[in-house]
Amino acid sequence: MADLRVVGRSHPRVDGLEKVTGAARFSPDVKLPRMIVGKILRSPHPHAKILHINASRALRLPGIKAVVTAEDTPKAKVNSAATYYFEERGAKNVAPTPMVMDQTVFCGDVARFVGDEVAAVAAVDEETALEALSLIKVDYELLPPLFDPLKAMEPGAPLLHEAERNIAYKFVIRRGDVEKGFAEAHVIHEDTYTTQLQHQAYLGPTACVADVDGSGRVLIWTELQSPFRARRLLCDMLGLPAAKVRVFQTHVGGGFGGKHFKRLQPISALLALKARRPVRLCLTREEEFMSSPPRHATHIRLKMGASRDGTLVAKETHIVLNSGAYGEVGPIILDTMTKRVDTLYRFTNIKTDSFLVYTNTVPGGAFRGFGNPPMDFALESHMDMLAEKLAMDPVELRLKNARRVGEISAHGWEVKSCALTECIEKAADAARWKEKRAKHKLAGGKARGVGIGCMIHVSGCRYYPGFYGSNAVVTIGDDGQVYLFSGESELGQGCKTVMAQIVAEELGICLEDIVVPDLDTDFSPYSLGAYADRTTHIGGNATRLAAIDARAQLFEFAAEMLEADPADLVARDRKIFPKGSPQRAVTFQEVARRSWFHAGGKEIVGRGSFDPPSVPPDPETQYGNVSSAYTFGAQIAEVEVDRKTGKVTILNFAAAHDVGKAINPMAVEGQIQGALVQGAGYGLMEDMVGIDGRTYNPNFLNYRLPSIMDVPAMNVMMVESNDPVGPYGAKGVAEPALVATAPALANAIYHAVGARITSLPITPQKILAALEAREPREKGRSE
Repeated sequence: MADLRVVGRSHPRVDGLEKVTGAARFSPDVKLPRMIVGKILRSPHPHAKILHINASRALRLPGIKAVVTAEDTPKAKVNSAATYYFEERGAKNVAPTPMVMDQTVFCGDVARFVGDEVAAVAAVDEETALEALSLIKVDYELLPPLFDPLKAMEPGAPLLHEAERNIAYKFVIRRGDVEKGFAEAHVIHEDTYTTQLQHQAYLGPTACVADVDGSGRVLIWTELQSPFRARRLLCDMLGLPAAKVRVFQTHVGGGFGGKHFKRLQPISALLALKARRPVRLCLTREEEFMSSPPRHATHIRLKMGASRDGTLVAKETHIVLNSGAYGEVGPIILDTMTKRVDTLYRFTNIKTDSFLVYTNTVPGGAFRGFGNPPMDFALESHMDMLAEKLAMDPVELRLKNARRVGEISAHGWEVKSCALTECIEKAADAARWKEKRAKHKLAGGKARGVGIGCMIHVSGCRYYPGFYGSNAVVTIGDDGQVYLFSGESELGQGCKTVMAQIVAEELGICLEDIVVPDLDTDFSPYSLGAYADRTTHIGGNATRLAAIDARAQLFEFAAEMLEADPADLVARDRKIFPKGSPQRAVTFQEVARRSWFHAGGKEIVGRGSFDPPSVPPDPETQYGNVSSAYTFGAQIAEVEVDRKTGKVTILNFAAAHDVGKAINPMAVEGQIQGALVQGAGYGLMEDMVGIDGRTYNPNFLNYRLPSIMDVPAMNVMMVESNDPVGPYGAKGVAEPALVATAPALANAIYHAVGARITSLPITPQKILAALEAREPREKGRSE
């Protein structure tokens, strides 16, 4: 691939200019004639039966145009994460396993968390809509709430849904012989880890504009990671056929897993249907924290054993994932926590019991890393403690057990490309690991330390049978302009730019020759959307195939003009010519015009479809190669800890990531840098503080996020393993780069001050408490 001219080079984003000039249209910017404002009435109680809703006073309010409740819906139960596939034996769309179907548009008879949607109104302005909400009388019967998932699992606990012991889903995994492994272990370490709710904290709150056209079609303008899945869910929740729903993708003000689908969208549509006017519904920042699904809180008990030479011989895990009030993506996140880290190292003896448990808290959902960060925090913290017991360097322990190319994990994951060892070595060299581990700097009550964290992730993850691919269409216009239609979502991650680079590479043109329209479910080809780091790896392959198809058609016309064999032609620098004869070239524009206007011509439409060669897990054994490419990486953090205050200052990050092939190196570097900052927030400060089911810091004033003052120097290294399946060898990188940050920080803090913190975030208060608890033990040992 040495002759690549566009792919592998840094390019500014194709949508960058409209964003920096303010021309980009986000969903709150959509303005339609006669548009009115929607607002949602939410439950003030964590658990309550809804006896009666009286909206008569609200309906009499001047300016009110519609009030909707559960009685205005089909009450169909869905799951916002559901993806549909076509059964071979029938024509029925069904939700895949694992999935929990427990959500309706409104909460219906029972409100299960503070913020649960009860009703909604539409009015001529926001003030009138808010007043109308205050006039709706809801009679509640309070029910006993459950906030702790461990207590919710106890026999006799109140049931929040029809799930025994409130267990929405569970996995039981057995591989090899764990008991024998522990019996043969030279050292064993066991500990318990807990992680917090973390909000995606995107800058643009979720909004939706809904309208109904003259034929009764529902039109939706909103920001989505999976527009086609959202259309399907809208149809199910509203009882409409797909032909009656059209979704327009607007620019997305940040997603990070938090903008797949929300009740906001069907509620907006219901209001528009009832009012027969366009409705705009925008969540406030407080509503985002109150009702949008954050990263789940977890409780992990981990036990691992290693032989004298450091070989990992046994791993036993007990996981409780706090689902919150509904299942959402909980079963799939639980699957991620249960199995993914087992392919990072060469585990053979594995015992895992994991549980998704309902509570009366905000439902957890997708967040960058998707269940991987909390489990990686536990595993990588554990690796350092095993290394200490073995008197072994943490880097050496990881190199000893690192996954390698050609191996198949205990769960059937086939590793076709892997640069984990190289990532560990590069990160260690860049961080001057050996030097800084040996020198323990201490000055003025401040100590420095370095710590490592490694990770594995997927490039798409097939949890179910059926189509898991992507489609793309490339058309060539009458003046040589090229249009790329993709079903993949641009979230700000640079998807449009990467896809345009692929098209430009295959057609031999420039990025500025390519138009990438916003996604529209009426015209864009079907794809599953942006999650599981699938966009570049899977969507990029579909785009490349579409461009190759368009090129083949274009070469037929060029061959006539050049009197050459199409197979001998080359496209480069906006020209087409026979191999070795650039002097005979015709321009790309000339050939495009010939295809349009010459007798016998046609519009060139290239189509590409790519369904990756992955295998869903067997429902019984959970064995299957779920991704066509796995990503690996290593991060080293250097920190300074003030022993007097517990404050942690991050001094440096060295991050080496196996990206397969960096299609746009500048964008890849940006993704890794952003993920490091987000991972630092997860590790050190971000925490949705909940008391009795209420969030007490529902805004950016009180929910602490990393600022520019917290961001250290970052040494980003892209390691190219050239995956055999990905386009030009590319793998996903947006999610993986966040996964290892928290454990790298935790291990660095331990190296600095000897305080092992096993709960996130690692706050100054926790460090001081750990240091105070440690000092009496050290004093006792010295005496």
